[in-house]
Amino acid sequence: MVSTGDAAPTFTATVGTSDHEPFDLDDHIGDGPVVLAFFPGAFTPPCTNEMVALQERAAAFDDAGATLFGVSADSPFSQGAFREEHGIEFDLVSDTAADAIRAYGLEMDIADLGLYGIANRAVFVIDDDGEVVYDWVADDPTNEPDYDAVLDAVESA
Repeated sequence: MVSTGDAAPTFTATVGTSDHEPFDLDDHIGDGPVVLAFFPGAFTPPCTNEMVALQERAAAFDDAGATLFGVSADSPFSQGAFREEHGIEFDLVSDTAADAIRAYGLEMDIADLGLYGIANRAVFVIDDDGEVVYDWVADDPTNEPDYDAVLDAVESA
């Protein structure tokens, strides 16, 4: 599992819209802190709460020069609908192949819900040098991160 002090694994995926725009983490390293908020699935209550909470703090992340991304194994179409329904303005990244999820050591199954190869809830802050300067991984995927601690990490990056 990736932790503070590690080089952040870079990855490519798709931006979560119906336009299928490519996403490459390398394109964002060096432009201020990057926040990767991995979440299990769009439209589930804990994930909705987390993404809405991050959106409510988006201006503070922006003021700190950070770029915020939500990452899940959901399809780009699902993520686009999720963003629209909940007013999420930052980009969501569709990692349907779970390459980023595996690279960060977050792959999990919730068999009771029929979900396999999805992301555990986690947040990583990456600095301009591509180093992870903050990591948080949920003990239970229904838990949410300490949003103030994430913002503090961004402001210190």
